[in-house]
Amino acid sequence: MTSNTMQFDGHAHDSHDEHHHDAQGTKVLGFWVYLMSDCLIFAALFATYAVLVVGTAGGPTPSEIFENLNLVIAETAFLLISSITFGFAMLAMKVNNKSGILIWLFITFLLGSGFLAIELYEFHHLISIGAGPDRSGFLSGFFALVGTHGIHVTAGLIWIIVMLIQVSRRGVTETNCTRLMCLSLFWHFLDVIWIGVFTFVYLMGSI
Repeated sequence: MTSNTMQFDGHAHDSHDEHHHDAQGTKVLGFWVYLMSDCLIFAALFATYAVLVVGTAGGPTPSEIFENLNLVIAETAFLLISSITFGFAMLAMKVNNKSGILIWLFITFLLGSGFLAIELYEFHHLISIGAGPDRSGFLSGFFALVGTHGIHVTAGLIWIIVMLIQVSRRGVTETNCTRLMCLSLFWHFLDVIWIGVFTFVYLMGSI
């Protein structure tokens, strides 16, 4: 009787683990689907910018605006390094290192905030010299593309704050691990999109 009970309990525990693992995989897969839909949004914005980039309407051209790329290179470095620090947070998660997760997530937050601060400064500077989104088709496409990416970064930073609170309060739970995995996908996705923006908008525009 005892042996049968132990067997039943063991099967029940295995069934629970498999169910939870399947649920976790389903959530991550669902987030992949979301990222693919987000890819379509950015693809449309890239295409729009490609069409409007020649429409300067007598205003500043890309080569005039992107003449000095020092700040853009700095913010690019911030975002790329933040991807590495997030990777360290995920490694800490694998070994159930709560303090490591919190430290690396906080560093990632600081780097992401630095990226966003430079981007906001750039927008403010352009608007102050009369190169706002209403000046020409080129600038409308530029602000739409770069601004949408900035909104995504802002959402990512808010998500990092939420995870800092969740991990500090509840620890390295399976639920938090799933959320961190999804956030990791999102953050690395933003890096990939920014590389496209940096190359297509800034580098090609400065030529």
